[in-house]
Amino acid sequence: MRTKIVAGNWKMNKTASEAAALIDGIKKELAGFTQVEAVVCPPFTDLKEAAAACAGSNVALGAQNVHWEASGAFTGEISAAMLKDLGVKYVIVGHSERRQYFGETDETVNKRTKAALAAGLIPLVCVGETLEERDGGKMESVVVRQTKAGLDGLGADLSKVVVAYEPVWAIGTGRTASPAQAQEVHALIRRTLAEIGGKAVADTIRIQYGGSMKPDNAKELMSQPDIDGGLIGGAALKADSFAAIIKAGA
Repeated sequence: MRTKIVAGNWKMNKTASEAAALIDGIKKELAGFTQVEAVVCPPFTDLKEAAAACAGSNVALGAQNVHWEASGAFTGEISAAMLKDLGVKYVIVGHSERRQYFGETDETVNKRTKAALAAGLIPLVCVGETLEERDGGKMESVVVRQTKAGLDGLGADLSKVVVAYEPVWAIGTGRTASPAQAQEVHALIRRTLAEIGGKAVADTIRIQYGGSMKPDNAKELMSQPDIDGGLIGGAALKADSFAAIIKAGA
């Protein structure tokens, strides 16, 4: 039985003091609730305060990106060791916005994933097709390619990864993915994971849904057989809505 995992991707929102306040609010909402794993992924500048706020609670800390090198002349980048030292447990890798705006490729996703795992972090590896790709009938080929390339060469570490499916075409476009559409792609990802590492391993890997999950659709989405949680954007910036989504997974 896979334990569901809901992670809040705060993107470029919240100062350090605001982050601590939001986490305090989330902790109050989730007091005594442990059925679903809760993760917050604030900006790098918030991580120290966020770690202090998460300490001793049922809310885990994640980051939004990680570089593949241990150190060096990489201005603006953050290493896995830096994150680990701050108490980070999870890290988002290959988010659609990183692919769209910052030149992320399947190759760099794979390198970041390996670096995270080598440092003992758990990567939330994002895959998903754009509107143009879906309308062009390329959903399956894109998702399979991103999954295989992003997770290439992990060996036994494959079982430690969390995969997040982001239907980029359903984010901010006015179009939404139905639970059946989301399940279809999650099942495709799980079949692809079975090709990579075998069915027994694939059946243990958690696959999150990252397509505008909200309190009013979270329960139906997470009741699908292959949807094991959510990667939440805007709804993660308010304690009550984020907690409601997490509780919907129980």
